[in-house]
Amino acid sequence: MSLTVGKKSPGEKIFDAANIIFLTVFSITAVYPFLNVLSISFSTSQAANAYGLKLWPQEISFEGYRAVFANKLIWTGYYNTIFRTVLGTLLNVLFSVMCAYPLSKKYLPHRNLFTAFIVFTMFFGGGLIPNYLLIKELGLLDSRWALILPGLIAAFTMIIVRNYFMSLPEELEESARIDGANEIRILFSIVLPISVPIIATISLWYAVAHWNAWFDSLLYISDPHKAVLGNVLRKIVIEGSSQFQQFDQGFNQNGQPAVTPDIIKSATIMVATIPIILVYPFVQKYFVKGVMVGSLKG
Repeated sequence: MSLTVGKKSPGEKIFDAANIIFLTVFSITAVYPFLNVLSISFSTSQAANAYGLKLWPQEISFEGYRAVFANKLIWTGYYNTIFRTVLGTLLNVLFSVMCAYPLSKKYLPHRNLFTAFIVFTMFFGGGLIPNYLLIKELGLLDSRWALILPGLIAAFTMIIVRNYFMSLPEELEESARIDGANEIRILFSIVLPISVPIIATISLWYAVAHWNAWFDSLLYISDPHKAVLGNVLRKIVIEGSSQFQQFDQGFNQNGQPAVTPDIIKSATIMVATIPIILVYPFVQKYFVKGVMVGSLKG
C-alpha cells in the first residue's frame, strides 16, 4: 500500500508552478521601477543620460541628493508633512478609538442606527465643491487644520476597530467595573493595552494616508510655506524645468551640469518615499492579527 498523504497531485504542482511564475513576474514589474528610480538618483549626469536599463548605478554620485537637500522647499515640505502625519495620526487614532469603543457595546442605545449612519458615509459623500465650501465657511482655508480635521475619522477604519473591540472578552471589563473603574479608565487602562495589533495597524494606515496626501493641500493651501512634501514633489516631477531653477545643480570636471532634471526628480522621489517605507517592518507583524480579528466579527 502506498502512502499518498502529503503528496501533491500533478494538477497541484502545475498550479504551484504557475503561481510562482506569475508572482515572480508581478514582483519584478513592481520592483523594477523603484530600482530604476533609485539607480538614477545615485548616478552621474552622464550615466543617467545613457540609454538602457538602469538596475544599479554605473557611476555613483550623491550630487542629486546634495542638490535636493539644498533646496529649502524640500525641507519646508518635510516639516509640513511630518507635522501633518504625526499630529494627524495621533488625532485619527484617538478619535477612531473613542468612536469605536461605545459602538462596540451592546448596551449603547441605538447602536446599530449610529453604525448605519457611519457606514452610509462610506458610500455617499457631498462631493468636491461642497467640501471646499464647508472648509471655507469654517475658516480653515490656508490652515494646516484643513488637512487634518475633515478626515479625522475614517469610517472603514473605525468599523474595523469597533469589530476588534467586540471580539475582546467582556469579563475583563466586568471585573474592572467591579473594582470601580469607569468607562474612560477601562478604555485607556485595559482595552487599549491589549489592542496593540489593531492600534498599530490603523496607525500605519493613517500615517501612510497623511504622508502620501497632496490633493487636499493643493485645494486648501495657497501659502507655499505650508505645502506638504507631496505638493513639492508634484511641482518638481510634473511642472518641470521651472522648478529646477531653485536647485543648486553645480558642474562636474568637464564643465557639464553635475545633475540633470531626471536625477533631481529621482532623488526627490526617493527622499519622499524612503521614510514611510522604513516604517513598515516595525508594524508589519501586527497586520494579520489586527485586520483579521477586526474584520471577522460584526
